[in-house]
Amino acid sequence: MARTPKPTSPPETPPQRQAPAVPPSTPSRDLHVFPNPAPERDYLIRFDVPEFTCLCPLTGQPDFAHFTIEIVADELCVELKSLKMYFWSFRNEGAFHEKVTNTIVTDIAKAIRPRFVRVRADWFVRGGIGTHVTAEHRKKGWKPAPSVDLPAA
Repeated sequence: MARTPKPTSPPETPPQRQAPAVPPSTPSRDLHVFPNPAPERDYLIRFDVPEFTCLCPLTGQPDFAHFTIEIVADELCVELKSLKMYFWSFRNEGAFHEKVTNTIVTDIAKAIRPRFVRVRADWFVRGGIGTHVTAEHRKKGWKPAPSVDLPAA
C-alpha cells in the first residue's frame, strides 16, 4: 500500500522587530545638568569619547577624534546621556578641528559653569598629519589646590 505523504507547512517566519515610530534617542545640543553631590571639594570628572565623528568642512569627508574632557565642577554636573547625544549632534556637521574643540568647551562652560574644564581632542591622522587641540576654561578666581606627591610604596 502506497502512503500519501503528509502535506508540510512552510517554516514559520520568526517574528520581526518593528522599528519604533520615533527613535528612542536623537542627537541634541541640549546639555542636561544635575546638582554636584560634593560641591564643597574639588574633584576631577573625566569623560573619554573615543568615537567622535564630524565632517571636514572643505571635502565633506568624515573626521574622527578621541576626546578627553576633564571637569572640576562647581554647583552643577553634566548628565552623561545628554553628553552622548551632544557629541552625536556633530556627526553630520562640517567644522574645523579647532572650532569643534572650542565650541565644546564653551557649551560645557555655559551649561554647568564649572570651576575648570579642559577638552583635549586627538584627531586621527589624515593626509599624514594628526592634530591635537586642547582648550580650557577656568572660573574667574579659581585656583587648583597644590598637588600632593606621595612616596612610592
